[in-house]
Amino acid sequence: MPKPPLYQLQKARLDAYTQAGYNFDLTRTSEYTVENGWRVDDYETELPLEAPGPPEPHGSWAAAREVLRNYTFPPPDLITGIFLPDQPLEQRVMVLRGRFLFFTFWFGVRIGGVTDEVRTLPGGDQERVWGYNYRTLEGHFERGQIDFTIHKHLSTGRVQFRIHAFSQTGRIRNPFYWLGFRLFGRMLQRKFSRESMRRLQEQVAEMLRKGWQAPVPQQATPVQAISTEQAAREQLGKSRQ
Repeated sequence: MPKPPLYQLQKARLDAYTQAGYNFDLTRTSEYTVENGWRVDDYETELPLEAPGPPEPHGSWAAAREVLRNYTFPPPDLITGIFLPDQPLEQRVMVLRGRFLFFTFWFGVRIGGVTDEVRTLPGGDQERVWGYNYRTLEGHFERGQIDFTIHKHLSTGRVQFRIHAFSQTGRIRNPFYWLGFRLFGRMLQRKFSRESMRRLQEQVAEMLRKGWQAPVPQQATPVQAISTEQAAREQLGKSRQ
């Protein structure tokens, strides 16, 4: 008998994180700089070239947009995202299953904004940009925001995937977990970004080879169901303490 989809198995956690607040102050984002003790990261990678002009209906830009929308690009051995598939992207709350050493952690994030615009670049050229960010919620071991965007340079046809993030280690009361994230957290952040770029490239290439077929939503290794919604809320409550 097939297992239920992940969003059904993790319904209690999704419900719990829907009520959670952010674990950092959104009004102070201009202060979240390297000089003030935050990590600021930028990554980018090339995707298959398109013809100049607007994004092609079944080209690499549109394919990458679908991969981003379905959140299939993160490395599943590190992060798995779980969300309601029929929920509008701009309202999405995700439960992230994180793996570290022999531990499994559950974190919550919320989409903070969706970008869909044409930008004018220095020199007057334009690019079409689509993407979104998500922000960490109460109980997350880190605090901050990460942006995923797809860019097409309209005069050259160049297509890129970019990641921009600012982050800082959050409050971790368990000293063993704190030490682990102190030692390995930065390495895992970099692995997440590098592997996400590689996986997105591979998924886009596969979609183009198959004639632009969208990836299967929630494509990830199944996880065990939680026992009750009350248990999930108790776990979230402990992480807030």
